[in-house]
Amino acid sequence: MRTSLVLAVSAALVAGTALGLAPAAQAAPVAEAADPAGIRFVDIAGEGGTVLKANVIAPAGAAGARHPLIVLPTSWAMPQIEYLAQAQKLADSGYVVVSYNSRGFWQSGGEIETAGPKDVADASKVIDWALAHTAADPDRVGMGGVSYGAGISLLAAAHDPRVKAVAALSGWADLIESIYSGRTQHLQAAALLGGAGALTGRPGPELKQILSDFLSSNLAKEEDMIAWGRTRSPVTYLDRINANGTAIMLGNAWGDTIFPPNQYASFYEKLTGPKRLEFRPGDHATAELTGLFGLPNDTWTNARRWFDRHLKGADNGIDREQPVQLKSRSTGGYEGYPDWKSVHANQSKFDLGGTQRLWANVDSGANGGVTLLTNALDQFLRTPPVVSVPLLPRAFAGVWQSERYDAPQRVRGTVKVHTTVASTKESGTLVAYLYDVGPLGVGKLVTNAPYTFHGKAPGQPFAVDLELFSTAYDVPAGHRLALVVDTVDPLYIEHNPTGAQLTFSSPAADPSYVSVPLRKE
Repeated sequence: MRTSLVLAVSAALVAGTALGLAPAAQAAPVAEAADPAGIRFVDIAGEGGTVLKANVIAPAGAAGARHPLIVLPTSWAMPQIEYLAQAQKLADSGYVVVSYNSRGFWQSGGEIETAGPKDVADASKVIDWALAHTAADPDRVGMGGVSYGAGISLLAAAHDPRVKAVAALSGWADLIESIYSGRTQHLQAAALLGGAGALTGRPGPELKQILSDFLSSNLAKEEDMIAWGRTRSPVTYLDRINANGTAIMLGNAWGDTIFPPNQYASFYEKLTGPKRLEFRPGDHATAELTGLFGLPNDTWTNARRWFDRHLKGADNGIDREQPVQLKSRSTGGYEGYPDWKSVHANQSKFDLGGTQRLWANVDSGANGGVTLLTNALDQFLRTPPVVSVPLLPRAFAGVWQSERYDAPQRVRGTVKVHTTVASTKESGTLVAYLYDVGPLGVGKLVTNAPYTFHGKAPGQPFAVDLELFSTAYDVPAGHRLALVVDTVDPLYIEHNPTGAQLTFSSPAADPSYVSVPLRKE
């Protein structure tokens, strides 16, 4: 579900509006005998005969030889010209590239399926068409894309064994863990996707109902929504992907507010075929943004290297590198690890001692920022959200701090919180934030995550285990870490009844703590 900085998205949509009519006017199948070099706009019959607007870029002289094929489904709400710059680079290096507008968007037919079965079938229909109408090699088929294109590519790899390699950038493996993590609706993410879909496409009745139930917190429909999400989650078909042996490259941003990194890392660990995982600073799709304009971009460079290795057999060394590549938010340097478990193998804890009670329904001032904007600013300017920790109102925010650190603490991986909570109501929401706190008490946000509960007996304590969103952040010497918990964040829908109170405690038999993963020096 391809998004980026607000201005970049707006510019792309405007460009799509201006240019989107041209492909329809000249749409026609590519004749097999024609010279396929250059860009051609075509119509492809998708599942059920639905017309998919597409473009084809092939290397010069492709008519006389077979070339590896790359299929690029467009991102959510993006026009079919999205990948032109990267498609040209791929074609120049010997690939036939077919990019198509996902059904329900822009000029393609049908309704938005949100990576449903028809979208998966469409991907196979596009491969069929490319093998019949271009110089594509049936034994060397790859797929890739950003966001929505990434999710569809992973799903297609599970259902179509012809797909030998995938580069899934800023996508999802688990749709439920992406926008409903901690049993909490990610409000801004869902609203953005719904609004962009309505603006640039045709949401069907099913999607409209799902969004309505989701945003209205209709718990009676929770199981239906989860089942809908599972059908659209590549992790559901993990066994098929592993059986096919597809080479999977996953790339994402630490601060992705639509598809947080945890679910990608968990999926990566379960893959048994050739695999690679890359995390960089930024928000949703901002790590790939410059590459869409044809500018130098590490993510796209490595995606091409991945395809070269697994579709061309090029000995370019990518399979000899450490398969987990992380770029720190603090230093900008890359670090390699043999697997995801090694990233957070070294743990440090600090206690969440004592008892703290807070009133719900009031934003303490601690929050995760604005989707797309906040973490993009952190990516380019290294300016995460800040609060004055000493000034946080203790009636509405629980605060626990570590000791000051004598040496830098290089946080890598997934911070875990364990605590005991009691509520005066049966439902509630809390949001946990980890801050890097300097000598003056100014806290810079390291990571956060929400947690929602339902059906709890009022006043009865219960244990909470919460994984915060994975990150790579260096805490300077002389600073400390602080865990802040409140009950309201604009990023999420909260479920705290009016007048609710939450009590956090640390029983002797089950102490509360924060476990912080640190890089081994």
